[in-house]
Amino acid sequence: MSLLCPIDFRYGRPQMKRIFEEEARLQRLLDVESALARAESKVGLVPREAAAEITKKATTKLVTVKRVEELERETRHDLMAVVLALTEACAGDAGNYVHLGATSNDIQDSATALQLRDAIRVIEEGLDGLVDAFADLATKHKKTIMLGRTHGQAAVPITFGLKVAVFASEVARQRERMRQATPRIVVGKMSGAVGTGAAFGPRALDIQTSVMTDLGIGFEEAATQVVGRDRHAEFIGILANLAASLEKFCTEVRNLQRTEIGEVAEAFESRSQVGSSTMAQKENPVASENVCSLARIVRSLVTPALENVPLWHERDLTNSAAERILIPHACVLIDEMVAKTTEIFRTLRVFPDRMKANLEATQGQVMAEAAMMALVAKGLGRQEAHKLVRDAAHSARTNGTHLREALLAEARISKLLSKSEIETAMNPTTYLGQSASIIDATLKRLR
Repeated sequence: MSLLCPIDFRYGRPQMKRIFEEEARLQRLLDVESALARAESKVGLVPREAAAEITKKATTKLVTVKRVEELERETRHDLMAVVLALTEACAGDAGNYVHLGATSNDIQDSATALQLRDAIRVIEEGLDGLVDAFADLATKHKKTIMLGRTHGQAAVPITFGLKVAVFASEVARQRERMRQATPRIVVGKMSGAVGTGAAFGPRALDIQTSVMTDLGIGFEEAATQVVGRDRHAEFIGILANLAASLEKFCTEVRNLQRTEIGEVAEAFESRSQVGSSTMAQKENPVASENVCSLARIVRSLVTPALENVPLWHERDLTNSAAERILIPHACVLIDEMVAKTTEIFRTLRVFPDRMKANLEATQGQVMAEAAMMALVAKGLGRQEAHKLVRDAAHSARTNGTHLREALLAEARISKLLSKSEIETAMNPTTYLGQSASIIDATLKRLR
């Protein structure tokens, strides 16, 4: 069979793909149907032996994808094909009670909730691993000094450990967003054609509670024919936010791996990996670029997810086709991105000597703030100190000299600061603030 979608053959990890495979989807539909039969047997709508038979036969070993597809071609209704296939599989008159009182989306939306629950577990496990990768790097490089950069320009010194501790904290926030939203996202329904539960009779609410408790998911307290699509939109929005963070982390790798910066690099298998088909010297940040590329796809899924929210009246079908594409794709791609980002940072090559060289190449310019603060500590006004150091920095850049020399040459500065005090102000190791404490506190909280 010819494969069309790259997710089929290029992207995605097996544990996430399995959740959204056709047979896995069918099994979850059958799980909901059997839970419904059991719930109805508790209130006397379905004989207990019939519920037991439905439960016994609600497996893809007996209700096969092939048979469901055959019935769908006849009925042109995907869920009715499942109902008919399960009915066929049941012995005696048990099949007469399959799907009793339910509407298609009672089953479909609840099955989707089961898939989302399982997908979220995989994503959260991946985020735990990413936090660990960042935490390990932050610990190892807590004192590794490098340039901090703003606007793409040298700013003041930081440590590489602080940089990745910031990343770890951001991942933890994304993980917390997912956990907080899960009860709102993992929600099914069992309330009939337009949400009234009329076909279930006076025990409708009991049936719904029983089904969802059995399945281990929440339920829509006031539904139309479908679970509110604001829930799915929130989920896709969270994944898009996470995708943006992953792109941020990987963009940092791409920038720091630039030839003229060269402070970190992705792992590269020198014996066999090829960087370019023509430029034999190339070691490209291809994994990071791949994450950034996939992030654009995940973020693009926000629009159809939001457009699925305003359905007509109690529902229409305009959400259906979009959901079949966007939910599995979003989950499979984000899981791929999390796993790939984790591997990038777990195997990242870090070059402290290059970081030090880039810091020294600024000829003290990045220590201008430290010099200004030293002058303020001597009683000079902040604005006057800023102007003196700014003028000295400009002079040093113009003349191609170290900022230290320009500061010593300015009488108004050297009058307040001794040569040793200026030397101290020019030492990056003395101007890292609370970096180490911030790293320690962040990692203690996350771990």
